[in-house]
Amino acid sequence: MMIRPISVALATILAITAPVALTAQAALPAAVAGQQVPSLAPMLAKVTPAVVSVQATSRVRVSPFGNDPVFAQMFPGLTQERQAQSLGSGVIVDAERGLVITNHHVIEGADNVSVQLSDGRTLKAEFVGSDPATDIAVMRIPTGKLTALPLGDSASLRVGDFVVAVGNPFGIGQTVTSGIVSAVGRQVMPGAGYQNFIQTDASINPGNSGGALVDLNGRLVGINTATFNPRGSAAGNIGLSFAIPTDLVKTVSRQLLTTGSVQRGSLGVDASNVTPALARQLGVTAGEGVAVTRVFPGSDAARAGVKVGDVILSANGTPLNGRDALHNFEGLQQVGSDIRLVVLRDGKRVNLSTRLNAEAASLDGASVDPRLAGATFGPTPQEAVRAGVVGVLVTDVRAGSRAAQNGLVKGDLIIATNQGPFDSLTSFRAAISRPSAPLVFEVIRGQRRGQVQMR
Repeated sequence: MMIRPISVALATILAITAPVALTAQAALPAAVAGQQVPSLAPMLAKVTPAVVSVQATSRVRVSPFGNDPVFAQMFPGLTQERQAQSLGSGVIVDAERGLVITNHHVIEGADNVSVQLSDGRTLKAEFVGSDPATDIAVMRIPTGKLTALPLGDSASLRVGDFVVAVGNPFGIGQTVTSGIVSAVGRQVMPGAGYQNFIQTDASINPGNSGGALVDLNGRLVGINTATFNPRGSAAGNIGLSFAIPTDLVKTVSRQLLTTGSVQRGSLGVDASNVTPALARQLGVTAGEGVAVTRVFPGSDAARAGVKVGDVILSANGTPLNGRDALHNFEGLQQVGSDIRLVVLRDGKRVNLSTRLNAEAASLDGASVDPRLAGATFGPTPQEAVRAGVVGVLVTDVRAGSRAAQNGLVKGDLIIATNQGPFDSLTSFRAAISRPSAPLVFEVIRGQRRGQVQMR
């Protein structure tokens, strides 16, 4: 065997670090100065059996020519079926009913889902329901010898509280990381639905999605869902990880178990961000509050006395610093909730009270924009939601109408406009905020995807 010489610099490093490495491998003492060394092991012994590994498989059709555009154009119908797999994590929250919570993005589009328990058993999972807007999904597995995690009160979390993340990163097996709560109520990903994340510096890597974030008592306070890293996963964890709080998980999962979908409410206003020019006109700080541009007749906001030109500063004590914040607030409140608004009107603060009722099941296009006259819109079908696609569905188009002349067809699924994405009828209305601007829809029609311009 040939032994290659090492460089002088490397030899120096090895000589310096060798004693340190030996010291680091020494076992910690059981006690220091008569006090037992604290350990998370007893708590984790109760937690880890409730955290599962999730494997989702789906069938996808791909071109045998890869991404070659020439051959793909020559043989447009020639595809091959392949099986795609994704790995994630999940948490058993009800042992008697076999209920497992995970992220929607872990199982979206899956044909088959199975979970592996910490004791090695692999069980087939049944899909119950999912909500792409909050990235929450509920599954059911066969009961028997299951361990569930008790749900904690995520609303009581404080910045600085210790938390522990448990999951299956990169599919290497169950892994535990620890850290603190870095922030609460985070809204960090524009266009990613409704957000109220717990931020933590506990490492959450790919495959941890859907796993558990627990407090030091072993209670579930969040579902791990995302990390933020501008350089991607190749750069490693940089201490910016996010989890969905259990208070939101409870609200969403309860609706999924009852109806299979999530119903959301709306105050019934269109609003815009407070620009510097508008702020000077209204006497507020730029970015403070959200300016009401339209109040829908018969809406909760109209009954409460909200007027065009009002600046809504807060709702239930939560500051609303822009249109996205208002949309987020509406989507995270339970339908029927009492809402307290603080609005600025003619330089004076006014307190208003209203309720958040369910948003309409359909929307008349003419009430949104004249270019949509003759079209009726509804929520995204559940099968599309399960496939990870959200938007609004064109449920009807009247023959000869302006919408028909513009090329809209019944059955079109509109997933975005040139003015922004949306995931509900309310946010669709809000996304079309400048009636005079060009309006282009991104549409899925059957198996095709394209753009339709409204004129």
